[in-house]
Amino acid sequence: MRNVGIDIGGTKIAGGVVDDDGTIIEKLRVDTPIDPSALVDAVVDMADHLRRAHEVHAIGVAAAGFISRDRSTVIYAPNIDWRDEPLRARLEQRLDAPVTIENDANAAGWGEYRFGAGRGVRDMVMLTMGTGVGGAVVTDGELFRGGHGIGAELGHMRFVRGGHPCGCGQNGCLEQYASGRALQREANTIADEGGIGAALAAVRAERGAIPGPAVSRLVLAGDPGAVEALRRVATALGEACGGFQAVLDPEMFVIGGGVAQLGADLLEPVKLAYETSLPGYGERPVAEFAIARLGNDAGLIGVADLAGKER
Repeated sequence: MRNVGIDIGGTKIAGGVVDDDGTIIEKLRVDTPIDPSALVDAVVDMADHLRRAHEVHAIGVAAAGFISRDRSTVIYAPNIDWRDEPLRARLEQRLDAPVTIENDANAAGWGEYRFGAGRGVRDMVMLTMGTGVGGAVVTDGELFRGGHGIGAELGHMRFVRGGHPCGCGQNGCLEQYASGRALQREANTIADEGGIGAALAAVRAERGAIPGPAVSRLVLAGDPGAVEALRRVATALGEACGGFQAVLDPEMFVIGGGVAQLGADLLEPVKLAYETSLPGYGERPVAEFAIARLGNDAGLIGVADLAGKER
């Protein structure tokens, strides 16, 4: 059985035909239109194109935002002018096929659970370290969605009382301390202090800013300022994972997003902070940590696998 999976990103829409093994048979990418009506047209056009050459059972669409418990309505999308948007009905009417709507972080987490780093476990938490921190929870083989369908927003757990303002309207959310953007903030702070921040300051003087990839390159080169910036961000994530372990008790944490490309350089301080934050450490089972394997295709694969299963 093959399904179409479509992942709506802030700048790109990625779509593909995915088989039962999570293999992408054909893949397309287009720019994300700004106008919501044009965006729906782009999704329909992509799905129709992919269906022409393949026998497809259902279509899954992943998007950032709050999705209703029955997976029919986009309650709120931060990057698209969708408020209580009946997206499933609109797409099904135009495509004449079953459509599943899912939060993008949930879709990516499900993709990693089924076909990536989490394959073989039953309880898993995925955290994506990108511009913010995305979260997905799989418990006993099922996606956790909560009473209103919008659970597992792990990046918006309040981490520091009275901390940095967050785009969600609150202050001190985890994503302000454990994301790619937080890594850049820490790099700038260290550059301001001089000393070990000299290389970071040099990058900023040359480019006018310290891009995330530049911090990563310096980490891999062993630069002490960049390593310290990563340690601070990884420590925040590891401390949060200790709390998530106390509540959810997953077998595995899967870390994805751009910062995860640092691999062991990221995981080592994450695990150290996790161990020192875990209630009863040394007297209880602990979780494994792994880097996500599916990259930017995780959401596309995950939502294709979910398509049609819950209808």
